[in-house]
Amino acid sequence: MECSTRWGVVQQVSSFPNRQELLVQVGTETAKALAFPKLTGECRQGDRVLLNTTALQLELGTGGWHYVLAVEGRERSLSSGPGHIIKLRYTPLQGRVLAVEEEASPHHQVLAQADSLEGLPVAVGSLHSMLAPLVWLVAQHCPGRRLVYLMSDGAALPLGFSTACALLKERGLLAATITFGHAFGGDLEAVNIYSALLVAKHVAKGDLAVVLMGPGVVGTGTTWGTTAVEQGIFLNAALQLGGTPVALGRLSQSDPRPRHLGLSHHTQTVLKRVVQGPVFFPLPVCFQEFDQWEKQLRDLPHTICWEDTEEDFQRLLTADLHFSTMGRGLRDDPLFFHGVAAAALFLCRLLGKE
Repeated sequence: MECSTRWGVVQQVSSFPNRQELLVQVGTETAKALAFPKLTGECRQGDRVLLNTTALQLELGTGGWHYVLAVEGRERSLSSGPGHIIKLRYTPLQGRVLAVEEEASPHHQVLAQADSLEGLPVAVGSLHSMLAPLVWLVAQHCPGRRLVYLMSDGAALPLGFSTACALLKERGLLAATITFGHAFGGDLEAVNIYSALLVAKHVAKGDLAVVLMGPGVVGTGTTWGTTAVEQGIFLNAALQLGGTPVALGRLSQSDPRPRHLGLSHHTQTVLKRVVQGPVFFPLPVCFQEFDQWEKQLRDLPHTICWEDTEEDFQRLLTADLHFSTMGRGLRDDPLFFHGVAAAALFLCRLLGKE
């Protein structure tokens, strides 16, 4: 693995929860950079910083930014806090967190005994862009319910990279965040999906768990070469722990890649070949207007729940939040958001039965 690095000097700092946006002088140019204080310590104007410049050079989807690796003369906070669980293990940026499962954690005893989700609804999807519309709609229909977001390490590792998550927390729409695997920065840290789900139920006291990777899904144009297959693994975990697993379908009518039109091949692979037991799969009635819908759903061994989503789609159009997926907004790819709305409506019925 190769990465490109350069030194720069911080010219301007804008601070947000768990991240800093910088303007940095790099040689004769001024560029944007992101810093995650839990990794590097706080950046200040005039600091000399070591930058990973790979994303800009490759023009990645998460590009447009350099990333701060270190601040000259500054101690890294991830290496100086409590805990003995190492994330980003055996890399120059490895650091420790206090995982909920550890003996030093005030929640250790709860996790040592917890072994069931006791029916907790667990919504699992494959794109981070599902988070904001799903959480917003559930909050409209079921105010006061505790929604807990579990972020995997399938894409961005710092939770602070998600501006949507920060805004949902700020507005009180998310009760708690949990990062597991090598993802970090949540209100609570967990070792893997199983313990993260148990944390959502027994520590965060969630009424609903939503499991999604951070921004930046990895795909290769092959059946199995994508981090989206984690959706099936997480649905299996919810099944095995006695939760109520609900699959979020990745739908599109506008993606330029044929494999993602209608029901994405990623979701089809997960539901047909990875998930090992029946789960609930909400879909919008308008999906039946797609030419290939019956073919795409053929032999799907799950409970399909059809939802009329037109009213909720109109709600999203009037929301005071910005919703987009792969750079496409509500009007650019409405089917995607109808798919999320179907899941939200089904989940609210589950929550209403509790």
